[in-house]
Amino acid sequence: MVSAVSLEQNDQTLRIIGALTFKSVPNVRLQGLESINALSDIKVDLKDVTHTDSAGLVLLLEWLRTAQTLKKTLTFIHIPDQLLALANVSGVAQLFR
Repeated sequence: MVSAVSLEQNDQTLRIIGALTFKSVPNVRLQGLESINALSDIKVDLKDVTHTDSAGLVLLLEWLRTAQTLKKTLTFIHIPDQLLALANVSGVAQLFR
């Protein structure tokens, strides 16, 4: 499975494209944190996430925690079923609604 991922920023939206896995998360982690610092109300669009594992879930939770610490709003949109299943098993699904 390909572990490529990219992050695009358009206005207040961060769009994740590709597989969000243990191998790819480091490639977008810091870019996402920098964007969260620079933006006010952030949407993270997950419609183009092709695959994810627990590292992807942890990354999104880190971004959410960072936004909350900075008193910013971060919202996830177009959440893939696979990610929701991981969030349910981990007991954090309510954070994605």
